[in-house]
Amino acid sequence: MPVKVLDAYALMVFFHDEKGVDVVEDLLLGTQDGENTILMSVVNLGEIWYSIARTHSPETADRYVQEIRTMPIEIVDANWEVVRQAALYKVRGGISYADCFAAALAKLNDAEVVTGDLEFKILEDDISILWLDK
Repeated sequence: MPVKVLDAYALMVFFHDEKGVDVVEDLLLGTQDGENTILMSVVNLGEIWYSIARTHSPETADRYVQEIRTMPIEIVDANWEVVRQAALYKVRGGISYADCFAAALAKLNDAEVVTGDLEFKILEDDISILWLDK
């Protein structure tokens, strides 16, 4: 069963009904049929929270996170193996530390990152990426 890793960009596309929302919706529906598994790093969940809290309020951000927790997405804690891999990606430069966690989760789970964030281009040689804007 294919494994996908959502970064914050993918879920923000979903919530704002932006280009690529159909891909994210199909992936979420595919989990019900057992077609795929979806993972997200707790760090990327935090990235969503602070993005919403900054533009709206902490209470609104809490509601979004509560909704995400009802979705068929496994939120993965940042253990040392994930943190170390994320740090290795950060050493390369050109990518945010939060994005490094999505990439690390993908690398360690032989998964594909779902994103439209061009920062991930620097890691195309090491991880699979499903681009939302293509």
